[in-house]
Parts: sequence; C-alpha cells; structure tokens
Amino acid sequence: MSVNLLILSSSTGGGHNMRANALKYWWEKNGGSAKISHPLENSFQLYKLGSNFYNFVQKYYPAFHNVYFHFLEFACLHSKKSKILGARSWLKDVSLFDPKIVVSVHAHLNHGYIDLLKEHIYERLKVVIYCGELADGVGFSRHWINPNADLFLGPFKETCKAAKDRGMPIKKTLEVGPLLRPAFYQSTDESIKLQIFNKYKIHPDCPIILLGTGANGVNRHHEVLLSLRNLNTNFQVIALCGSNRKTFSKIQVMKEKLKFNVIPLLTVNDQEMALFLREAKFLFARPGAGTTTEAVVCGTPMIFDLSRGVMPQEINNLNFWKSRNSKIIKTNKPKNVRHYIAEDIPSIKIEIDSTPKRLLNSLEMLS
Repeated sequence: MSVNLLILSSSTGGGHNMRANALKYWWEKNGGSAKISHPLENSFQLYKLGSNFYNFVQKYYPAFHNVYFHFLEFACLHSKKSKILGARSWLKDVSLFDPKIVVSVHAHLNHGYIDLLKEHIYERLKVVIYCGELADGVGFSRHWINPNADLFLGPFKETCKAAKDRGMPIKKTLEVGPLLRPAFYQSTDESIKLQIFNKYKIHPDCPIILLGTGANGVNRHHEVLLSLRNLNTNFQVIALCGSNRKTFSKIQVMKEKLKFNVIPLLTVNDQEMALFLREAKFLFARPGAGTTTEAVVCGTPMIFDLSRGVMPQEINNLNFWKSRNSKIIKTNKPKNVRHYIAEDIPSIKIEIDSTPKRLLNSLEMLS
C-alpha cells in the first residue's frame, strides 16, 4: 500500500482528531503514508477563531451550542470552494504531500475544501467521508452528506441509515465499524493490567467508578466526589482529568479528606483507557461520540452527564443507546451519581474485528 492518504480533521472537540490519528496509525501500519491536515485552523484566521469558540461553548455553555450548531447548519460557510478564504498556504502544504485519497472526518470539510483539493492537486482525487456519528438525530449535520464523494463510511448501521435518508447514494454508503485506537481491538494482557494497576495504586479487588472528561477538560468531578464522601459502600474512583490541570490539582488536595481511594489522572494512553473502561463498574461522562463508542466496544455501563445542557450531537448518541438498550440512565445533577453506586447500570457490548479491516479494505479498493 503506497498510496498517500490525506486526512482532513479539526480540533473541535476531541473525537475528530482521535479518529484521524487512529486512521493514520492503521494506514501507516499497513505500509501507506498518511498526513493529517486541519484546514479550519490553518487557512483563514476567522475559521480558527470559530473553532476556538466552539471549544469554549462546549466547555462552559453546552446548552448554547444548540444555537451555534444551527447557525453553522444554515450559514454553509464552507459549502463551496468560492466561499473558502485564506486557503492558499494550506493548499501549498498539502500539495507537497501529493495525496491520491482524501478522507474527511469532520462534517464541515466535505464540500468546499474537497473541491479546492480536486482543482489544485488532482482532479481524480478519491474522496471518502468517515462519519463518527452513532445515529440519527437533530445533531446529525447535513454537511456530512456529499453525493459526489466516492464513499460514505459509518461505524454503525444507524449512521449509514441516517446518511441514506439524507440523500447519500446507497451503493456508496458502507458500514465499516468503529475507527478506534489500537488498544481497543484486543484484550489487555493480565500482566499489563497488573502493571498499570500498580503504577496508579488501583486496588484490583475494589469496584471502580470511572469519571470521564471531554477533550476540552469538561467535567463535574468535584461535585460527584463530594456527593460520595459519606457513603459506606466499597468502591474507588478514577477521575480522568485530561488536559484540565486545575481539576487535577483540586482533586489531589481533596482526596486526602475522602475515605475512599481516589486516583486523579491527566492524559492517559489508549492501553490505559481501554483497561479502565473494561474494568469499571460504570462510567459517568457526557454522551460524546468518541467516549460512547469506546464504552460500547468495551461493554462499559454508562451514566450520562447532561449537566449544563445537551449539545445536538450528543442527542444522536443518546438515540443510539436507546436503539440498542431500552434502559438509559442520565442526569443533569452530578451529585445524583451517589444513588447508583449499588445498582446494576445498563451497558451495550458491540463486538468488533481485531483491526478496522473493513474500513481499510474499502480505502484500498479505491487506490
């Protein structure tokens, strides 16, 4: 496999880049060359400000994202190449890579930017859309759909049905399974598990409550931990803080006053994340596409954090959960987590291949 693969992504949230990095890893592992490009952040300065604003809203005012999402749906800022501003330096950079296939993992990169690439680099460039949405809903952007693309790839049948219902040709729409980091495709070796548990002082025989954090450091860990402080049930808490050093430092001080074991962690690697999800009694996190996908692959029970409002894309993922499991637990008050410590929390377990081979095979056929 010697074809150069260009991957279009954006640092809005964390799921897009997670999928972009996973695809780069798997393509290069199979002998190809891949390059990740961020057009929104590396073309016109106003687009970069828009991406930063998205992350600000996601972190502090998720409910307001409904307004921002619908504005972008109808503004169509990147729908035509004539509307794209400041793309000259970006085009020069990707031209040097000389891609033959481009895969977009972001809804707003599937039209104008693709047309620019075809005009300036290679008219017969093969175009693939990989949509990470889990199911249909108000947050399924119409910009995911481009009937002129060579392929639309989705992780689940619900994703592909949503695309076809919105006008994507049936013959171009394929369910290829989730696109994940390597550790999620194989079980964790027992020796590796013990090594990680010893590293973080996790008790192997004590139930784990896993608190998740989004890519922008969004979490309500402090409120959850305070609500658990007077419980007599046996448990320990792994509080994932991601890039949020403020929360990490706060919990480091706070944990000395709690009677249960609390392990606050900054960014963890994919092997550690997969292990924590497989071992957790449940995960408390927002219903992001990346988090929810990893949870259902690992069979992790979930309690969904809906505090500060629900983003449109998150509704898609809640719809997916409802379609696969009629029981769903969600709360807009993090302190309510204490009520579920002793309960059986619903989960979904989806079996996947040992590699994303269906996706890779689809791309190889184009080359």
